[in-house]
Amino acid sequence: MRRTMIFLVLAALILIPFLAEARVTELLITSVASPTFGGVSFGSVGQYERLSGIARGELDPNNPLNADVVNIDKAPRNVRGNVEYDVDVYILKPVDLTKGNGRIFYNVLNRGGKGGLLSAFNDASSGGNDPSLAADAGNGFLMRQGYTIVWIGWQTPYPVPKQSAGDGSRLATGLDPWLMMARFPIPTNPGGAPIVALSREEFIVDTTPPTPPPAPSSSFTGNLTYPVADPTPALASLTVREKQADPRQTPADMSWSYVDPWHVRITRPSSTAFDGGAIYEFIYPAKDPVVTGMAFPATRDVLSFLRYEALDDIGNTNPLAPGGTPGIEKVLGWGTSQSGRYIRNLIHEGFNQDEKGRKALDGITAHVGGSRKGDFNFAFSLSGTWSRQHEEHFQRNDQFPFTWTYLHDPISGLTDGMLVKCQASGTCPKIMETMSEDEMFQARASLLVTDTEGNDITLPDNVRVYLFASTQHAGSTPPSTNSGNYKYFSNPLRYTPLQRALLVALDRWVTYGERPPDSQFPRRKDHTLVPSDQASTGFPDIPGVVYTGLYNWLRLTDYTVQPPAEGPPYPVFVNRVDKDGNGLAGIRLPDVEVPLATYTGWNLRGAGHAENELCTGTIGAYFPFPQTKAERLATGDPRRSVEERYPTHESYVGKVRAAAQHLRAQALLLDEDVEDYIEAAEESSIGKPKK
Repeated sequence: MRRTMIFLVLAALILIPFLAEARVTELLITSVASPTFGGVSFGSVGQYERLSGIARGELDPNNPLNADVVNIDKAPRNVRGNVEYDVDVYILKPVDLTKGNGRIFYNVLNRGGKGGLLSAFNDASSGGNDPSLAADAGNGFLMRQGYTIVWIGWQTPYPVPKQSAGDGSRLATGLDPWLMMARFPIPTNPGGAPIVALSREEFIVDTTPPTPPPAPSSSFTGNLTYPVADPTPALASLTVREKQADPRQTPADMSWSYVDPWHVRITRPSSTAFDGGAIYEFIYPAKDPVVTGMAFPATRDVLSFLRYEALDDIGNTNPLAPGGTPGIEKVLGWGTSQSGRYIRNLIHEGFNQDEKGRKALDGITAHVGGSRKGDFNFAFSLSGTWSRQHEEHFQRNDQFPFTWTYLHDPISGLTDGMLVKCQASGTCPKIMETMSEDEMFQARASLLVTDTEGNDITLPDNVRVYLFASTQHAGSTPPSTNSGNYKYFSNPLRYTPLQRALLVALDRWVTYGERPPDSQFPRRKDHTLVPSDQASTGFPDIPGVVYTGLYNWLRLTDYTVQPPAEGPPYPVFVNRVDKDGNGLAGIRLPDVEVPLATYTGWNLRGAGHAENELCTGTIGAYFPFPQTKAERLATGDPRRSVEERYPTHESYVGKVRAAAQHLRAQALLLDEDVEDYIEAAEESSIGKPKK
């Protein structure tokens, strides 16, 4: 028996190096700009530099930590039996890393683009995918804090899901040389035969059909995400419906044909029942899926390399390990929208533990992801899509579990929670979820704080959930309409000050164990989390405004059939509003606490574009208050006018000051942002006599 035990121990010791073969094998830095941002120095941190290149790595498909990657077992292997990949890497770091704060701030790319981070935290209005000018750093907040910012490619250029007319959900490749990609293999069946399955594409043209057809614009070309496996027409189908809940139809004068393996030509029907917002659903036999789920362990391993290692396999120095000593103590991650869903998935699927048992991310913020996950780790993934009420409603992986609390779901019969895998390995990060009001309507955000019977739940101690009341998904946009695609002026509220304060709170939570602000979200027990109808929400009857109560419903869905089949519904609730129509619960910005308008997370599609369906899912609405009492009475507006609310300039400034200072007392605004709010109020004309 003793000899047997010794043999088993020796066998395990022999196996350990083999399992450790899966890792980042090379980090090749191909471009360095030092300094960047025009040489600007950021306080005590000093100047920053930009590094870009490629990380190459490999994964052991037999390692339990990689085994859940769909089709990795069918991917080609190298001589060590591992599956290879390479990903783009981009780093902004202090020139003198010792002057930084010892933290990586990892920003999940959104469709290959990185520009959103510096606008979200630095209020930068420029920079795009190669931030290098002084203006690209915005107010320099992240640099003044000393963060090393890292981006890692995770979406693939093959297949090439380029945009088609009116379909902005597709990753546009070949347009920007600084878009960041990943290269993952194509799996095959045993013997090398291609993998084939039915795939579903949705097209919304969002241009008004010509009258009368036919005319050149009555047809359009749709780009397919995967190539056609068999072009036999009988194996594919095309339907159209005006609204998401309408039955699918096949009008006699609607037709389609393949242009080539990657494109389908669709002739729209002549009926005026199908306008520019009509949904064209094409189901066809596709081949050659990519092992897109490799993105999760690749992200994990690149972060672990940058955090823990000094050299790669060929002797290249880790740029974050000066003198051979790793210079990073903690890693924070942030993702917004699609990227927020990605980082939720990464934790849920157990990819925060690397193959040496180390934690990749210490803290994360998933921003405007709602209760959704993403179509990332599937065969024939459509990773650029996301479920909305009208568009791409049937995107995969929006099913249970929805929240971090371990729950039983009587609808699906499953018992699960988003933390199960990281709890088992002891690698759970601190988690913040931040939402705009749009996620209440489009992303079923209420399921983060309720069970699937609609009851309040207790969140785990390492989780906080915050609603930015009355804001829209896309952040601040100038009040405007979009040629009828959405009906009302877009929402101009800016929530970047809240993001800055919560990042500071997350960092201190992770680094020093300081508890962050309590969750601020509507709850059933407070009667602030309510059904979406107008009577329940209390939304006022604003002249000229249609309130539909429409939201992106959710049902138990069977994705093994095409089109997917919906079953029983899940309960979805929204934020109750005050008498002005602004959200009651959550974090109320000074603009909401001392309002000049009604601000919503939802907007509606305009005439000719599936009117009164919810619009794209990124744009909210803005309804200014009447300026005077006379105007209010003349229009029948139930909301008090600006002059009635703020009879003097001093009264307006005083209320803004009190609202901003109240948020600061809760660690929800930083000093610099409090002063900005007060200064903006002082410079405004609100309450001043008309000249």
